[in-house]
Amino acid sequence: MPVASLAMYAAPEPVAAANAAWWADLRARLVATGVTALPETLDTDLGYDEAWHRPDLVLAQACGYPYVRRLQGRVRLVATPCYAYEGCDGPFSGSLIVVRRDAVFSDIGALFGSRVAINGKDSNSGMNLLRLMIAPHAIKGRFFSACLETGGHRASLAAVAGNRADIAAIDTVTFGHLRRFAPEEVANVRILARTPIGPGLPLITRGSASDAFVAALRQALRQFVDDPSTADLRETLAIRDFALLDDSHYERLRDFEREAQRLGYPEIA
Repeated sequence: MPVASLAMYAAPEPVAAANAAWWADLRARLVATGVTALPETLDTDLGYDEAWHRPDLVLAQACGYPYVRRLQGRVRLVATPCYAYEGCDGPFSGSLIVVRRDAVFSDIGALFGSRVAINGKDSNSGMNLLRLMIAPHAIKGRFFSACLETGGHRASLAAVAGNRADIAAIDTVTFGHLRRFAPEEVANVRILARTPIGPGLPLITRGSASDAFVAALRQALRQFVDDPSTADLRETLAIRDFALLDDSHYERLRDFEREAQRLGYPEIA
């Protein structure tokens, strides 16, 4: 059964509802061009990364770091959304380094010996960009006293707000969605710094997809952006446009990894 999943930015509830409406819109546009074998609704049961490997994948959103590390050649890039939040520059975005609102930390170096929360070791926004920021301050490959792997940005925010961690790197789009629709989740943290930016989370389809199918997906996305009737939906999703990036753009995320390694800080520690 074909699968579509938009699980990377799927909260809070207004965003989840907008995702469902977005897929319904794209599906109708694809059907109008003669594309068949499309799921009626988004799959909300699959793990976000499980969908990436499905041979029947129609559309999903991936993290750029896993893309360059293990998905290249196995999936096809469709487009990269351009988000409207502060800190986004077209299809490029970064992370916000957050600490508790009452924390005394004034800069990254002052966090030496603190506790970090990361959403996952394979995350660009939660780990790779943070590692790049920490690398110049590490001593013999060490900086933090403890590392808590939370499984998600919202959980990392909760860990910092609840004093179970001192610092986390939160994806700009996730933070923007929460600040708009669930401000209580970011009320007890403050932004200490911003990371460098790189290509954002790409929309992908299965590796076996034909050029014609990829073109149909891109056409549907372009129509979605250009249609005045989708303005409210695009406003909720904070999507301004879509860009067509290629593997050379995503190689920048590998460059961030290599720079941290060059500085003697190959992993968060």
